[in-house]
Amino acid sequence: MSLLECTGLTKKWGALAAVSQVDIVVEAGEVVALIGPNGAGKSTLFDLIAGRVTKTAGAVSFRGDRVDGLSAAALTRLGLSRTYQITALFPNLTVLENVRLAVQACKPARRRPLFSKSLHDSTTSEALQWLAKVGLNARANALAGQLSHGDQRLTEIAVALAMRPKLLLLDEPTQGMSVEETRGTVELLKSLLKDTDIAVLLVEHDLEVVFGLAHRIVVLDRGRKIADGLPDTVKADPVVQQAYLGAGHVAH
Repeated sequence: MSLLECTGLTKKWGALAAVSQVDIVVEAGEVVALIGPNGAGKSTLFDLIAGRVTKTAGAVSFRGDRVDGLSAAALTRLGLSRTYQITALFPNLTVLENVRLAVQACKPARRRPLFSKSLHDSTTSEALQWLAKVGLNARANALAGQLSHGDQRLTEIAVALAMRPKLLLLDEPTQGMSVEETRGTVELLKSLLKDTDIAVLLVEHDLEVVFGLAHRIVVLDRGRKIADGLPDTVKADPVVQQAYLGAGHVAH
């Protein structure tokens, strides 16, 4: 049983098919990169999987159960977590408070109007542990909106991981980062994912990031899947080179 299985997934707006008959499988512990030119349908596919838009046709199964039609909140409770292309933090809360909210969201007591001191202390401790993992424990009390762009992206990753997902959807995690920050983030993600069964579905334009992280690459073009395979195989595919990289150009 695959962790995530999309079959014939399709989204149309009128006559426009943003995603058309796409099949994708992600196994536990696997990092799959989703690439393609602008307008290929990557973000729409992410939104379909994450429950943010309603499919026109097809099916999404997660952990063996059909989940198309479930809300984003319900999917999060099942173990699917996501970061966004545009940073989605609470800018007027501290870094610690942002991550602590994610920790609390996974606790059975999240619906209580008042938290006990012991619960507050335990969620704070766990949030600090996640911040330490992404190297931001020293910035715990800074307002999220005052962080550098790179540190905001790392905070988002900490928030997503604090929800203890089985599948993590990363939408352009290094967008806007410097070359140095990007390479640091790639190494951090490798370290965080090592020896875990967390699967990642990654949308990323930076091919250095893609080839540095992905076990497998899926390529979309005009809403359709045109390739799905190991990085070296996809890199050498002339159809991919034509559609994504441009004729005669190969990713390095």
